[in-house]
Amino acid sequence: MSRLLAKVCGITRPQDARLAAALGADMLGFIFHPKSPRNVDSLVPAGLDKSLDLLGALKVGVFVGQGRDEILALMAAGGLDLAQLHGGQDEVVCRAIGPERVIKVLWPERAANVEAFQAELDRFASCCRLFLVDAGSGGGGHGREVADHAGEILAAARFPKPWLLAGGLGPQSIGPALARLRAKGRGPAGVDMNSGVESAPGVKDKDKLRAAFAALRAAQSIQTKGENP
Repeated sequence: MSRLLAKVCGITRPQDARLAAALGADMLGFIFHPKSPRNVDSLVPAGLDKSLDLLGALKVGVFVGQGRDEILALMAAGGLDLAQLHGGQDEVVCRAIGPERVIKVLWPERAANVEAFQAELDRFASCCRLFLVDAGSGGGGHGREVADHAGEILAAARFPKPWLLAGGLGPQSIGPALARLRAKGRGPAGVDMNSGVESAPGVKDKDKLRAAFAALRAAQSIQTKGENP
């Protein structure tokens, strides 16, 4: 199987971006939402060299209320590779950004049932690169895992694209969360870490980051052994 992907979101400091990249992050998220304590401007990602500072990790802009033109402008100014869409952006916006550059966020907890969630997956399948499944019923940064009843929806859904699991993930919760989903037969392609690896909003904790990546590697090892007994 492919290596589990790792995204570290809510980056506000260059030193946190560099550490996450050194630990093996595939993607780094920069939030463009004034109401978030992790809000940044385009100068933060723009100041990071993808080859020297980030060791090839992709820079992801996280957008909530912005429309197509503002998203594209911020992506250009920040040197961003991908756009993670947390707001009500529709398929037209996704296609304008470019499907290969879109991470579309969905919330299984707000779906009435499996069929409703599947309809959302199918709706955006042709206009995104990845899905991201988050806790709550909208927005992000809830600091908790996806609710148990939503896990049943995830287990029954058919994902037409790879997906990332988000929601309060940290050193203690990554392994159990992935194990629960594997047991239901529907594991993600990777995880998105934010509040679970912080000492304060927007300030990543070095020890928590290192421990979280160790937990992800351990989960990968268990999964690989399960597939290759």
